[in-house]
Amino acid sequence: MEIRHTTDLSSPVYQDALNIRKTVFVQEQQVPLELEIENEADTIHFVGYVEQQPVATARLLPEAGGYHVQRVAILKAQRGHEYGRELFAALEAYARQQNRLVLTLGGQDQALGFYQRLGFSQTARPGFLDAGIPHHEMQKKLS
Repeated sequence: MEIRHTTDLSSPVYQDALNIRKTVFVQEQQVPLELEIENEADTIHFVGYVEQQPVATARLLPEAGGYHVQRVAILKAQRGHEYGRELFAALEAYARQQNRLVLTLGGQDQALGFYQRLGFSQTARPGFLDAGIPHHEMQKKLS
């Protein structure tokens, strides 16, 4: 999988990220569009491509000492191919290059096992609802 990133909201990479997010979050999970599309200009958008087709996305929001991983999505037909693992390897490599040593995320409860397999641990923060979906905060320290 080829992974590209951008901060340019007029770029094709950003448009691909947005299309994946609309498909996964707005259409599949019924997240209201106004909740899904926020803070776009403050984040770095990553998209994974297989044979030039966008299949996975995530974004990084800078925060003190690290990044907050957000909007992780893989198209339904592409799940189960390790694309999420590849995407996170790229996010971690980027964070290390930027001397950011912590990744934090709010993981949907149904995906917590996936994040745990990637080395994330739940923080002490109690579970919470985001767009009506149960989440838990997770964190991974990078070396």
